[in-house]
Amino acid sequence: MTLVEKTLDHRFAAEQPQRLIGDKAYDSDGLDKWLLEQRGIELIAPHRLVRNRRGPPTQDGRPLRRYRRRWKVERFFAWLQNFRRLTVRWEYHAANFLGLVRLACTMILLRTFSG
Repeated sequence: MTLVEKTLDHRFAAEQPQRLIGDKAYDSDGLDKWLLEQRGIELIAPHRLVRNRRGPPTQDGRPLRRYRRRWKVERFFAWLQNFRRLTVRWEYHAANFLGLVRLACTMILLRTFSG
């Protein structure tokens, strides 16, 4: 939760996202309020069971339907784990590691769409 701002600042897309989908660790009233007021981003995260939560829940069940598609992101990271050099991170320099991540993404893309 503490790296949300840095993650949004270093995103790949030029446009700012309209929604941020996260797991239960992202469920925070303060983060929800900050994202909506400062960035205009709707936070979609299932609620944790917190006994001292004040007020009604910040979202109903409808936006959580988008959370179901989160498995696509999880699957992508599982595919990246197939590249041992990325998993172990033998690269000393960040630029070399980023190059290998891009190469792995290209290989995954070619495998996926080549049939």
